[in-house]
Amino acid sequence: MATLRQLEYFVTVVDESSFTKAAELLHVTQPALSHQIRTLERSAGSPLLERLPRTVRLTPTGRAMLPHARAALADAERARCAARQAAGLEVGELQIATLYSITLGVLPAALRRWRQTHPDVGIRLFEHRHTEELIEAMNAGEADLAVGPEPSDWSGVTRTLGTEELVVVVASDDPAASGDTIKLQDLADRAWVHYAPGHGLADVLDHACAQAGFEPRIAVRTEQTAAAPALAAAGLGPALVPDNIGLPRDSRVLHLDPPLRRTLTAYTRGEPDPLAAAFIDILVWGDDAAGTRR
Repeated sequence: MATLRQLEYFVTVVDESSFTKAAELLHVTQPALSHQIRTLERSAGSPLLERLPRTVRLTPTGRAMLPHARAALADAERARCAARQAAGLEVGELQIATLYSITLGVLPAALRRWRQTHPDVGIRLFEHRHTEELIEAMNAGEADLAVGPEPSDWSGVTRTLGTEELVVVVASDDPAASGDTIKLQDLADRAWVHYAPGHGLADVLDHACAQAGFEPRIAVRTEQTAAAPALAAAGLGPALVPDNIGLPRDSRVLHLDPPLRRTLTAYTRGEPDPLAAAFIDILVWGDDAAGTRR
């Protein structure tokens, strides 16, 4: 059975691409490091690393093991921090993985309430562009919990927070700004403020437009969710955004008919620890203030 020390040695060799550099960083001799890696490889039943003249390369078995090794080390570190916190030795930290749009819309109100009730527990955010990136990061042990759209085929614990409405933002003097609602197909001839490929909202917009029978023309692409409504307000074209993010003053919000919504969830790899559970409760309790609806 692999030990945490062996997994740490394995991950360090991979990160440094060198047995020599890894040994120096770990403060062990290179023969001792090599011995531990060979023991781990025997446990795995196959070589994990290909030793090249100037570097090392992961074998297929090594690539399969690496994310699990990182997750195990991350879980061990969180266990150490939890134990030290319980003993009053250090301030706790809750690690949350999420999407950029969730940071803008849902999280600020929840984080404000968290600060009021848990002033000694810090928050570290890991922000991602796409739901698939978020799921992959959680599987790799990046954070204590994730907040984002409902994940598919998630084997851990998932708690539904509510639904988030996606709306269209246009400039206040845009021809479409005469009403409060609009059908997506009525914007088929417009050039859109779109998102960069790989951004989750790019997929949402493309899918919604396809359902409405057209492919959106592109006026400009942006990496930043917060930039999209600003560009729309400047008159570059309509933008699709969550209705809970801050919007420019010179803009108009149009609700889609029929509405476009997505389910938001909080999810963990196993049963959430007390800190994660407490934050999830805040999210559920404050879903209306956070911009989600039951």
